[in-house]
Amino acid sequence: MTTSTRGASRVPAVLVLEDGRTFRGRAYGAVGETFGEAVFSTGMTGYQETLTDPSYHRQVVVMTAPHVGNTGVNDEDPESQRIWVAGYVVRDPARLPSNWRSQRSLDEELERQGVVGISGIDTRALTRHLRERGAMRVGIFSGDAVADEAALLARVKEAPEMVGADLSAEVATKETYVVPAIGTKKFTVAAIDLGIKGMTPHRMAERGIEVHVLPATATLDEVYAVEPDGVFFSNGPGDPATADHPVSVMQGVLERKTPLFGICFGNQILGRALGFGTYKLKYGHRGINQPVQDRTTGKVEVTAHNHGFAVDAPLDKVSDTKFGRAEVSHVCLNDQVVEGLQLLDQPAFSVQYHPEAAAGPHDAAYLFDRFVSLMEGQRA
Repeated sequence: MTTSTRGASRVPAVLVLEDGRTFRGRAYGAVGETFGEAVFSTGMTGYQETLTDPSYHRQVVVMTAPHVGNTGVNDEDPESQRIWVAGYVVRDPARLPSNWRSQRSLDEELERQGVVGISGIDTRALTRHLRERGAMRVGIFSGDAVADEAALLARVKEAPEMVGADLSAEVATKETYVVPAIGTKKFTVAAIDLGIKGMTPHRMAERGIEVHVLPATATLDEVYAVEPDGVFFSNGPGDPATADHPVSVMQGVLERKTPLFGICFGNQILGRALGFGTYKLKYGHRGINQPVQDRTTGKVEVTAHNHGFAVDAPLDKVSDTKFGRAEVSHVCLNDQVVEGLQLLDQPAFSVQYHPEAAAGPHDAAYLFDRFVSLMEGQRA
């Protein structure tokens, strides 16, 4: 059920975590109920790109920035065709958007797309709770959906967990499409869509790459039918332990020694393809201010993240794999989580974060140039 935005701001709402803690506030966006995994994002800007990132499928996003919605919503900044978050939690939503590019308010857009949210709660307390207890299942209930807390808690506990969730095919394109190169075409890349953001193929197109975006279910034969100079594996939602098909396809790419680049979920896929394990982080990395060191150069980058799983690879040694030697190329300076992998004997690498800078800093844009260099080297 939905109601008007003006009315929704006065409708009571309650957020219920699976450990029983509750927060009461007001409805924001659509009125009704929703379930997902409670996670927090530390980005102070870029909420529109966050909302439309397919990697947030089935997650309820808590914004740590207190004021959200100040710049409204436009039709140019979405990273996909819809909002993917399962729910949205903010402290102080903007009363009126104020930006020359704004076409409508954020709460109007949430309501239009049926996204249930809550406002007016202590998001700092909620974030601290998630940092201590870890990401967990959550429900947001407003309007007629509000009921006895014990009954709501029971419904939250019935919701599916993120561990074991196979979600990439739910958010990926169903049909192949092509993003043409900007200017002179230099290369062709097959991009496996596991939840790709719109800016990613655009960054490649800026570098003279014609990008063929393929469904998550694409076979190795379908990948090579486009005669690619390189293969890209995108970001996406869910547990990488379930991604057996993308892992198999990537191993086929590695066997052919085609230049390969993966980001986020693609990094976890490369980890599995090389024989490493993956595991769930306590509360993950989400936001546009995460410090990562490129161990190949020593440079520290401020990067955009959205991941709740990580690769379990040794930081202190080069590993032998069936595809040659591999090493950890990037590491998070907050907690030493693996943030990148590279093969030393063939052209393949990946990072755990988002170099397309939508939203986020541009520190990692060089990674697309590194991919180009690998393709240039292979062609030579």
